[in-house]
Amino acid sequence: MTIVDRKLHRSPQDPTAESQATRLFATRQLSLGLAAPLSPEDQVVQAMEDASPTKWHLAHVTWFFETFILQHHLPGYRIFDAKFNFCFNSYYESQGERQPRPKRALLTRPSNAEVLAYRAHIDEGLHALFTRGVDPAGEVARLVEVGINHEQQHQELLLTDILALFAQSPLRPAYREAPPLPAGDQAPSLSYVAFDGGIHEVGHSGTGFHWDNEAPRRKALIHPFRLADRLVSNGEWLEFMQANSYSNAALWLADGWTAVNREGWEAPNYWHKRDGEWHQMGLRGLQPVDLAAPVCHVSYYEADAFARWAGKRLPTEFEWEIAAEGLEVAGNMLGSRALRAQTAPEHHSSGCDRPRQMFGDVWEWTQSAYLPYPGYRPPVGALGEYNGKFMVSQQVLRGASCVTPDGHSRATYRNFFYPQQRWQFMGLRLAEEV
Repeated sequence: MTIVDRKLHRSPQDPTAESQATRLFATRQLSLGLAAPLSPEDQVVQAMEDASPTKWHLAHVTWFFETFILQHHLPGYRIFDAKFNFCFNSYYESQGERQPRPKRALLTRPSNAEVLAYRAHIDEGLHALFTRGVDPAGEVARLVEVGINHEQQHQELLLTDILALFAQSPLRPAYREAPPLPAGDQAPSLSYVAFDGGIHEVGHSGTGFHWDNEAPRRKALIHPFRLADRLVSNGEWLEFMQANSYSNAALWLADGWTAVNREGWEAPNYWHKRDGEWHQMGLRGLQPVDLAAPVCHVSYYEADAFARWAGKRLPTEFEWEIAAEGLEVAGNMLGSRALRAQTAPEHHSSGCDRPRQMFGDVWEWTQSAYLPYPGYRPPVGALGEYNGKFMVSQQVLRGASCVTPDGHSRATYRNFFYPQQRWQFMGLRLAEEV
C-alpha cells in the first residue's frame, strides 16, 4: 500500500476513537495526500466555472481556519498574508471582496509553494491553539468541528474537480494509476422494499455534529412507498439510451429538454464511444463502461427522465431518510480506495428488507427541492452564509459517493446541486407508490 493509499484509508471523523485535535490534523494531512499525485501544473487549472483548482481548495480550507478561528481565538496570531483574504474567500460577503469563482485559475500567484507554506503556518497556529487548551463544549471546539467537516467537503470537491480537468485533456490521464477493477455484464437483481406511511420524524436530532440545514427535527406525513433496493446501473442506463430517450421530448421536464438540446447530451457525463463501445473517464483513467456498476455523473433532469421512462419516480428526501434510518453509514467511500462506483453487493439472504448502497458509490438525486425546514434559522454571524442563502433552485441529494471521506455523511445529510449539474458523482435509485 502506497503512502497515498494509507492516507486515503484513514477515517479521521470517528469522535469515539480520536480526540478532536487528532481528527483535525488527520483531515489536514489527508488533503495533502489527495493532492500528492498531482503536478503543480495540474493544481492551478480550472476545468469550468463550477470547478476550482486544487491549489485553491487547499488554500481556501486553510483560509477558513485562519479567518474564523485563529484570528479571533489565538492571542498574538499573525496573519500569513492579508492578500489571501481576497484570493481564497469563497462566497462570504461579510468577509469582503473576493476573486470571482469562474476566474480562480487566474491565481497563478501565490505559488503552490506559498500555499503549502500557508497551510503549515495555519497548522502551527492550530497546534498552538490546542496546546493552550480547547474546551470540548466551547465555541472554539464547535468552530473546529465545522472546519473539519468543511475541509472534508472540499476533499471530495478536489477529486471531482480534478476529474473534470483530466476528462477534458486529450491524453485522458489517470489521477491514480491502478489495475482496472473487475467489471460485470449485469447488476444484481433488483427488488423493491416497502415502507409504511404515517407521521415520521425527520431531520437531525441535535446530538452530535450536523449542518444547520439538517435541522430542526420535525414530523412529516409520508404516504406508503416502495424504494429500489439498489442504484440504477450503467447497463440499465444503456437501455434507456438505446430507446432513444435523449431525443424523446415526452420524457423530459421543459428545462431538462432545453438542457439536452443546448448541451448536446446523449449519454452520462464522461462517457465516450471508442470503436463502437462506450468508455467512461474516471479517476482511474478511461476504461470500458462497467455495465453492472451504478450509473454516475447524471443530472437531475436525466435522473427524472430515466425514472419516467422506467414507469417509476425519484424518491423524496424524507422517503430516502426513512429508508436509511438505522443503517450503518458504510459503503464504497473514499476509504475503500476504489475511486469509482461499484456493483451492488448481493443480498446475504433472500427476502432482505433493507436497501443496499444507501451510502457510498454515488450521491442520490431526490425529487425534493432544497428548501429550509419549518422553523429553520441560519446561524448568527458569518457562518450563517454557509447554507441558508443557497436554499433556492436546487435539488437535494442524499447518501454519499465513492469520494466522500469516511465518517462525513449520515442519514440526515442534505447535499444540494443545481438540476443541470452532473460533474459530481451523482446517480439515482427508483421509487414508486404502493
